[in-house]
Amino acid sequence: MDEDYPRTLLELEQRFSSEEACIEYLAALRWPSGWSCPRCAGTDAWLIRRARWLCDDCRYEMSVTAGTIFQDSHLPLTLWFRAMWQITSQKNGVSALGLQRVLGLGSYKTAWAMLHKLRRAMVRPGRDQLAGVVEVDEAYWGGEETGARGRKTASKTRLIVAAEEDGKGIGRIRLRTIPDVSKASLHSFIRQSIAPGSTVRTDGWHAYRGLDGYVHDRQVQMHQPEDEHLLPRAHRVISLLKRWLLGAHQGAVGPEHLDDYLNEFTFRFNRRTSKSRGKLFYRLAQQAVQTEPVPFATLVKPQPVVRSGVK
Repeated sequence: MDEDYPRTLLELEQRFSSEEACIEYLAALRWPSGWSCPRCAGTDAWLIRRARWLCDDCRYEMSVTAGTIFQDSHLPLTLWFRAMWQITSQKNGVSALGLQRVLGLGSYKTAWAMLHKLRRAMVRPGRDQLAGVVEVDEAYWGGEETGARGRKTASKTRLIVAAEEDGKGIGRIRLRTIPDVSKASLHSFIRQSIAPGSTVRTDGWHAYRGLDGYVHDRQVQMHQPEDEHLLPRAHRVISLLKRWLLGAHQGAVGPEHLDDYLNEFTFRFNRRTSKSRGKLFYRLAQQAVQTEPVPFATLVKPQPVVRSGVK
C-alpha cells in the first residue's frame, strides 16, 4: 500500500465518516499484500459480515481489529481515527482531558485509555537500531530529593537515552526507564537499541566498561572544558523531554506510566522534520494494526518488563 493519508482535518472528516471507510483503510494497512490467515497462512477468504473474514481453507474467522490495539473496544473506529489525528496533528500532543472534550467522550477514563493504547502503538515492532556514533546517558524523573548524591536516588525514576550523532545535530533517539544504573541494565539497553559495531559514547561511569561488540568512546569530565557538556546531544534530548513532560502534561506523569510517555516523545522527536501531520497519522495507524491488544487492567497496572537479554 502506498502512503495514503488525509492531509487536513476536513479531509479526515470527509473520508472517514463511516465505519466501513475506517475498516477498509485498516485492512489495507494490515494486509498490504492481501489478506492472510494467521492460523494457516491461507490467502483466500470471504467477507461474511462487516469487518469479519472467514478463511476458505481452515474456516478461521477473524476481524480486522483482532490482535490490534482496537481489539475489544466498544468505541466506533471513527472515534479512534479522530483520536489518532488529534494526537499526531498537535505539536505537543493532547491530554486525556483535551481529548475527552474534543471527541465529546462521556468518560475521562475512556480518553485516558485511548491515549495510552495509542502510545503503546508508537513503538514500531522490529524498528531499526541506532547506528554510527551514539551518545548514551542516564537521567532522572521525579520531585526534588534531599541527601541524594550522584547517581543515587530514593524516589526518582531512572531513565536512559541514546542519541545518534548527525553532524552537529541529533539523529534518531531511544528512551526507556531502567531499574538501576548497573552494568546489566545499561548494557542491555545498549545491545537492544544500538547496532553492533557502532561507536557508543558515554561518560566515565564504571558500569559502562566492558562493552563487547562496540567501539566505546568513554568521556571523562576532567578532560573536558567546564562549559562544554560531555554528551551534548543526549543532554539536549533529556532537557527537551523534561520540558515537554512539564509543559504538555504539567509533570503529572507517574513512574508506572513513564515508558508510555517516553514512547510518545520518541515517536514525535524522530519525526520532527516531517512536514505533513497526515503522514504521522498514517504511521500511527500503520503501527496500531501491528501492536498487540492492551487490556485496560494492564494499562492501569503495567506488568514489570524483563530486560536482561536481547530480543
